[in-house]
Amino acid sequence: MFKRIVVAIDGSHTSRRAFESALELAATHGAVLQPYYVVANASVYYDVPGYDPSSLRDELVDEGAKLASEANAEMKQRGVQGAVVIAEGSSVDDVAEMVLAAAVAFNAELLVMGTHGRKGFQRLLLGSVAERCLRQATLPVLLIPAAAGAEAPESKQ
Repeated sequence: MFKRIVVAIDGSHTSRRAFESALELAATHGAVLQPYYVVANASVYYDVPGYDPSSLRDELVDEGAKLASEANAEMKQRGVQGAVVIAEGSSVDDVAEMVLAAAVAFNAELLVMGTHGRKGFQRLLLGSVAERCLRQATLPVLLIPAAAGAEAPESKQ
């Protein structure tokens, strides 16, 4: 099966589910796991006196360090080799490119990502890093939906 797995993490519920799935795959198949977190330095400028855009970057870096610590501890507990990689991008738009480049650099055989499953106007506005990765990937991509693990509604008969 897969021996080198990259999983994109960002602190969201969906990326948490993706990490859990990737961790289970890695533990079951003896794979090396590389969780990958991107600090996206969005060029957001506000004409507000006293606003410092570096505070958002600092929060994202802190979140990445916290996620890395938690993920590395869970991997160690499960006996899975690997470590979290934290990278910085210049914009939100190149996150998909960075994730794919990380997978190539790691020689990954599988990329695991969470997806919100947005549709219509919301998808148009927010876009999807997972969708961009899926369309451009040269390796298998496993998408874990936000509802993964949730109980399915009972069917009416």
